[in-house]
Amino acid sequence: MATTVHPEALAKPARPLGAYVMPVLAAILVGLLVFWLIVNFVKGPAYFTNIAFIGLTNGAVYALVALGYTLVYGILELINFAHGDVFMLGALFSASMLSVFGVTAKSSNGALAVGIVGSLLVAMAACGFLNVAIERIAYRPLRGAPRLAPLITAIGMSFILQDVAIAWKGPGYISVPEVLPTGDVFSVGGVTYTWEKLIVFVITVPVLLALMWLVQKTRQGKAMRATAQDRDAAAMMGIDVNRTISFTFLIAGALAGAGGLLYALYFGQVHYDTGFTLGLIAFTAAVLGGIGNLPGAVLGALVIGFIQAFNEGLTWHSPGSDWTQSIVFSILILILVFRPEGLLGERTPEGN
Repeated sequence: MATTVHPEALAKPARPLGAYVMPVLAAILVGLLVFWLIVNFVKGPAYFTNIAFIGLTNGAVYALVALGYTLVYGILELINFAHGDVFMLGALFSASMLSVFGVTAKSSNGALAVGIVGSLLVAMAACGFLNVAIERIAYRPLRGAPRLAPLITAIGMSFILQDVAIAWKGPGYISVPEVLPTGDVFSVGGVTYTWEKLIVFVITVPVLLALMWLVQKTRQGKAMRATAQDRDAAAMMGIDVNRTISFTFLIAGALAGAGGLLYALYFGQVHYDTGFTLGLIAFTAAVLGGIGNLPGAVLGALVIGFIQAFNEGLTWHSPGSDWTQSIVFSILILILVFRPEGLLGERTPEGN
């Protein structure tokens, strides 16, 4: 007996009213944000631009740390909560090496360049090998365990690294001498750009470009991408998965070391729990951009940097610096709830 199919049965079900509420609310919030930024710009264009430069610089530092999170997650789907503390130790390594090289504010330009580059290389190497050791000791034995086990281990490693910093430098703030030249790189119409901001980009941009070239163009980068896509298939194709994962941790640690040097030079002091707070902010940036996506991590870091700078620097109806962390982590919650793949990430089905 033939069955008659009515056209109404083939029609797509109507979307519930609630499906339209969140996009409308998001559009309203974005509109209010744009209006707030425009008013602040009109009230003081030069001041607004200077604050934007601060946000850009903060975002560049966050990007180096966020890339470490996204690299490791792309390979192992592991949130390495100890990564922020590796960054903190990188800042402490940098502070120590600047003293070893005898860099001061009165050093010549040549001595200053040698000291900064030498400190950068030492911090990157030390943090890179530290990260490899953490992976080998703490994460590799748990690779086949349920996801909760390495996550708890990562949190435990975070506290261990903080204790190492306390034993090494003490619980107080470690001051880093101001070694960068004073004065402005340029000043036009009230818009100033200072040397400590310039040094951040002089180091960050080449490091980011080198990372993109490594991942996209080199044989080791292809092995990293193949391992991230399917570890078993990569192993069958002759890729040494363990070595590739260790190399990924090495690169992530080196990025944390570079971020640590920039943080020490830019902010001038380091605390044993600096990495915990900044690590969470960088993790938020990685999630915002799409964790596992390298350009997304950079984009998310820049967005967070601008949010922090505008909230703390703009004067017209700004919530104020006390609300910065609340705003940043509210963004994390909203992203996880409504767009867990992030701004540039792609939604993928969860594996069994």
